Amino acid sequence: MVLDRKRDSVDPVISLIAKKFIRINPDLLTWLALIFAVLAGAFFYASSPETELIQYYLFFAALFVFLNGLFDAIDGKVAKLTKKTSLRGDFLDHALDRYADVFMVGGLALSVWCRPSIGLLAIIGMLLTSYMGTQSQAIGHRRDYSGLLGRADRLVLLMIFPIIQHISLRFPLSLPWETTILEWVLIYFAVVGNITALQRFYSTLKWFKKQ
Repeated sequence: MVLDRKRDSVDPVISLIAKKFIRINPDLLTWLALIFAVLAGAFFYASSPETELIQYYLFFAALFVFLNGLFDAIDGKVAKLTKKTSLRGDFLDHALDRYADVFMVGGLALSVWCRPSIGLLAIIGMLLTSYMGTQSQAIGHRRDYSGLLGRADRLVLLMIFPIIQHISLRFPLSLPWETTILEWVLIYFAVVGNITALQRFYSTLKWFKKQ
C-alpha cells in the first residue's frame, strides 16, 4: 500500500476542494492541519479500553487524523491556485508535518493501547522515512516518495484501525502477547517504516553512483 504514488489520481478531487478555500491564506491551512493533529494525538492519549465504548475518543481521533490529512493536502493546492507558492511555504508545510506526525503517533504511543518501546520505534521509523525523502531532494536529487510506507499510508491506517479497535471492544478478541490492534499498527510503523527509510537511503546512494 503506497498511496503517495496515487497523488495524480486524487488531484482533481483535491483541486475541487481547494477551490472552496482560495480566500484563506495557505499558511493558515497548514497551521490548521497541525491543530487537527494535536487534537488527534490528545484523543488517542486520553482514550482507554475501559471508557472507549462510552466516550468514542478513538472515533474523534480518527476524524482529526482525516482533517489533518485533508488540510495538509489542500494547503499546497490553494497556494498554487492563488499563485502564493514559495520556498518558505514548502518549508513550513514539511516542518509542521513532522510535528503533526509526532503528535498523532506520539499520542498513540503514550496511550494505554501501546507499550512505550514499540511507540518509540514507530516514531523513529516514521521520522527517518520522512527525513530520507526530503534529504534526497536537499542534496540535489528528487524528493523521494518511494518505499512501502509513506505518510498517506500512515494516515489511512490511523483513520481505519482506531475504528476497528473500537468495534473490537464489543466482541471478545485475544491477540498474541496481550497486544492490541492499535499496538500492531505501531509495530507495523516500526518495522515497515524503518524498511522504507532504508529503501530511500539505498535509492539515494544508487543515484550518487550514477553521477
